[in-house]
Amino acid sequence: MHEILWQRLDALDGARTAARAVCGYDAGQERYSITMLTDEYSVDPAAQCIRRTEGREGKKAGFLEQLCILSYLISARDVAPSGKLVKAQSLPAGQFFFRGIHQLPTAKLAAAFGDEPARLLKAAERLRGRNRDYGDAAVEINVLPKVPVTFVVWRGDKEYTATASILFDETAAEHMPLDALLAAANLAVEKVAG
Repeated sequence: MHEILWQRLDALDGARTAARAVCGYDAGQERYSITMLTDEYSVDPAAQCIRRTEGREGKKAGFLEQLCILSYLISARDVAPSGKLVKAQSLPAGQFFFRGIHQLPTAKLAAAFGDEPARLLKAAERLRGRNRDYGDAAVEINVLPKVPVTFVVWRGDKEYTATASILFDETAAEHMPLDALLAAANLAVEKVAG
């Protein structure tokens, strides 16, 4: 899986890549260590393998996890998150990408937390989510070191259907391509809404 991404990562200088991505790098073993959501991963370019290093230790990363981690290691820039939130459609080319089969999983968030938005805050605690002051409930979760994602939920009632938004830092597309950002949002929603 992801052969081209592995080739691109293998061509990069490990120490510089780790510095840009704010993750660990063992020069002796030529392996990266990185946190995605709350899981720790070991990335071995020579073996083209990504494994969890704690919890379910040794378990290989799934397709979406690999896409996110590899894309991030390759693309992360020396740019810190700005703190300015934008809709996915406001990211470069986002208005064309985030539609149809590439829609963000906002319906799943609304279904899971729209009746009781405060449950979002509780669910995000295990992901070290930080409360934010938007909607009826909002949390910011770091998917990867430079890629925070913010979930916002508005309560539903007899007159209005519950709604949700997924917002990115305006720098998100500098650290990951849009398909990997979509995968990251899906993984984070799955962890929160399970």
